[in-house]
Amino acid sequence: MVLQETCATVRKDPLSPGERDRERAPKKLLTRARALRRQSSDAEKALWEHLRARRLNGYKFRRQVVVESYIVDFICVEAKLIIEADGGQHTEQKAYDVVRTARLEHLGYRVIRFWNHEILGELDAVLDRISAVLMEFPSPQPSP
Repeated sequence: MVLQETCATVRKDPLSPGERDRERAPKKLLTRARALRRQSSDAEKALWEHLRARRLNGYKFRRQVVVESYIVDFICVEAKLIIEADGGQHTEQKAYDVVRTARLEHLGYRVIRFWNHEILGELDAVLDRISAVLMEFPSPQPSP
């Protein structure tokens, strides 16, 4: 009797969350997410200016990120928060949005939605609402 050894490749260094996402996400979704980043709506651009580079309470946000089979507008992984900027097309896809939100919440994320006109017309109120939700989660910045 001859024993055969099977050789499995074991990765010694752990993957970052972003690398794990890229390994799991289908290439088609990643390509679509990249395209969405380049084609952001005015509301998404306005909100991104306040979320990027840890500008909002020190939390890191990413935009147009693949989560399972969905592309979310903005995500803060450390606070498990997803922010969606909804345009007019969302009035016709309410049932889809309900299922999508339920699945993302099942994964442990909190999902908050804003209409594009809210972001463009009441940006300070939108940022205050996001800040209030983030305050429910411990700060990423250590106290001095």
